[in-house]
Amino acid sequence: MLLDHLRIPDDLWSREDMHTVLAARDIGALFRLLARHTGASQTRIGAAVGLEQGYVSRIIAGRRVTSIDVLERIANGCGMPDEARMALGLAPRQQANAPAMADHPRSRHSDLPANGSWRDDVRAATQLWEGDVNRRDMLRQTVFSSTAYTLPALRWFTATMAQPVEQEGRRTVGQPDIDTIRQMTATYRRLDNQYGGGHGRNTLTRFLHQEVAPLVTEGRYDPATGRKLLAAVAELTQLAGWQAYDMAEHGLAQRYLTHALDLARTADDAGLGAEILAAMSHQATYLGHAATGVDLARAARQTAQRAGLTVLTAEALVMEAHAHAVALDERDCATALHQAEQALDRADRSSDPQWLGYFDEAYLSAKFGHCFNALGQHRRAERFAARSLKMDERYVRGKAFNLALLATVHARHGELERASAIGADALTLTTQLRSARAVRYLRDLQTRLMPHRRRPAVRQFITRVDAALGQRR
Repeated sequence: MLLDHLRIPDDLWSREDMHTVLAARDIGALFRLLARHTGASQTRIGAAVGLEQGYVSRIIAGRRVTSIDVLERIANGCGMPDEARMALGLAPRQQANAPAMADHPRSRHSDLPANGSWRDDVRAATQLWEGDVNRRDMLRQTVFSSTAYTLPALRWFTATMAQPVEQEGRRTVGQPDIDTIRQMTATYRRLDNQYGGGHGRNTLTRFLHQEVAPLVTEGRYDPATGRKLLAAVAELTQLAGWQAYDMAEHGLAQRYLTHALDLARTADDAGLGAEILAAMSHQATYLGHAATGVDLARAARQTAQRAGLTVLTAEALVMEAHAHAVALDERDCATALHQAEQALDRADRSSDPQWLGYFDEAYLSAKFGHCFNALGQHRRAERFAARSLKMDERYVRGKAFNLALLATVHARHGELERASAIGADALTLTTQLRSARAVRYLRDLQTRLMPHRRRPAVRQFITRVDAALGQRR
């Protein structure tokens, strides 16, 4: 939903207080003015300017914005007239849209290969790992752009491998090296599910930079080993992106997922490619880019069908259904959900890759619950949210999500005491996690219950959330 749909008053940009805010580049004050004059929530402002709600909240709380790329996105998302853009220190719109500005290094994912060799894909990925480990500001300030997923998805379907994945390097890479990467990936994945994306993310990126990068850039391997090596690396890179997504580092997550997809293409691993495309869809839909979520989910479905993995087809279909639900398209959502159920019923799970172990009946029920919740069908959402709790207890973060979903459904249906009690259970798990998504779900529930804070159970829950989470958003 774009911010200009809120009908920003034309005279708002010429007000003296707005000019003062723009001249000082006080984006927090800018967002407060927009909220005051349009009634926009932080989530809606974030969707308009391409920023996650948690980041908008931190800006409003006082975080300075210095990145030209972020300022450009804010100006464009707000439909800022040229006078306001220049007060902010930006070029007028006509000049900003000129071809010379299109190649600004901060305005695009400059580390993405255009369509070169597999070595270009490897080089770009290792540069990302190095920059992340060294916490380079340019990477940290990257913001999510739904259009930035278009080229990687297109490249997935159209690019051809011109040369085999082989290299004459200083040391031989063999199956034990690949097994080590896969074992480390399984370990990090288990930690991610139990403790959240922030728990092991820094350790994982250091492993990529210090241990994996030398293997792919300096190793000696034949084509068969090279493909298996890059498939393992792609899976670990995808997990790093998923962890960044869970911590609301959405621009960085987008880069990781994009590079993971390129590596999976290089490795000719269609199954992993479908999983990565589904993860991209998940992120886009979470951030409110429903049309992009649908497109990526459909790309994931086509890839899963090509790979012959019916369970992956089911996963792609529920991602598509959720995107339709966020867009309030009830008919297409129902169609996709029905097809997902049928696909899962006929799926042979005996040969599933290990990274697909999370996708089961409980996960499917949770996605159904999210769909019906988005569509305002509370009783149906409640039924599936309750069913989602019959899950593997090792997925602690997933259970926190599902509890928060069930509590939200009860809150939307006016069952405030039940919502507060279930929300308290979700809070207990969330305090054990380093997950911005888990915190966001609880904060959204807290906001929904706030008008009823005079009710003792609600007041107690709201107080507990503030005490347990502090400034976490």
